[in-house]
Amino acid sequence: MNQKYDYLIIGAGIFGAVSAYELTKKGYKCLVIEKRNHIAGNCFTQNIEGINVHKYGAHIFHTNDETIWNYVNQFAEFNRYTNSPIANYKGEIYNLPFNMNTFHQLWNVSTPAQAKEIIKKQADEFGVKNPSNLEEQAISLVGIDIYNKLIKEYTEKQWGTDAKNLPAFIIKRLPVRYTYDNNYFNDKYQGIPIGGYTQIFEKLLEGIDVELNVDYFENKEHYNQLADNIIYTGPIDAFFDYQYGKLNYRSLRFENELIETENYQGVAVVNYTSHDEAFTRIIEHKHFEYGNQPKTIITREYPDDWNDEKEPYYPINNEENDQIFSKYKALSTQVSHVVFGGRLAEYKYYDMHQVIGSALVKMKNIPNK
Repeated sequence: MNQKYDYLIIGAGIFGAVSAYELTKKGYKCLVIEKRNHIAGNCFTQNIEGINVHKYGAHIFHTNDETIWNYVNQFAEFNRYTNSPIANYKGEIYNLPFNMNTFHQLWNVSTPAQAKEIIKKQADEFGVKNPSNLEEQAISLVGIDIYNKLIKEYTEKQWGTDAKNLPAFIIKRLPVRYTYDNNYFNDKYQGIPIGGYTQIFEKLLEGIDVELNVDYFENKEHYNQLADNIIYTGPIDAFFDYQYGKLNYRSLRFENELIETENYQGVAVVNYTSHDEAFTRIIEHKHFEYGNQPKTIITREYPDDWNDEKEPYYPINNEENDQIFSKYKALSTQVSHVVFGGRLAEYKYYDMHQVIGSALVKMKNIPNK
């Protein structure tokens, strides 16, 4: 007879791993199944040539929540890495996020008043009071120059469509700073785990049964019989057999290259903001951990149209998709033995700390065994 579990956890990413850890502490027996050949989801890091490579794009931990910061620090020591990416527009280099360094590089201004005056003048000349798309929203916030060099083409690459076709809300909260501060995040706590992210997941899942290379939907009846309760972190539409249609995503493609040089670009992340390059950014992984290895590994990140053969990365939260999702969400409330969590199950773009927070709240609501 098959071993009986209290919880079947579908997915070994953040939501699944944190849930498994918390439920095990409460006395429940969990089985974690994972479609990929490794744990840690998109946070997976792999040591290559002594460099911890972020296999699914740059993951920089940042939060203002002290509880969540202390939580992750149980499983790894974090360094003081501060995200300070730069933008490359046709060979011109600009600091990000938009700040006094950027404004000086663009316009040779040196005071906040001068920068504000230029942005206001350009926004006023554009003259849109109620922005109806991303282009109008961005120009009304930062003016024409910043939009043309640092937003327009980068965003079009990212989403695979003209900026005029994108909703204004995508860019509502553009970080614009009138200080000489290249720290991308405002969060109190930020850093990278020394030794990579995978170790955190190994510790979260220690002593818990984990099966890799398992597609839940190919053997659903078998796995459903193993446990009374389910934590589900996959695409919510797949769980309900796509009965209201498919939700849409953007995907990504990564090209890794080992280069026989000590330092390729001098910073972990460079955004390429023009259509001259098909990729949106180059990541040089060693800089996340201040590495001085003799070689380096870079990753070119290409946005990609999504289909069933590709990984879904970014939910496309337009009106049509949100309406479909709301129907699935209503269905999800009717299956009381299933907890839905994470980016795919909640069709929502989450940062790492937000997924941890969501998992901790949902697991807190489950009583001890």
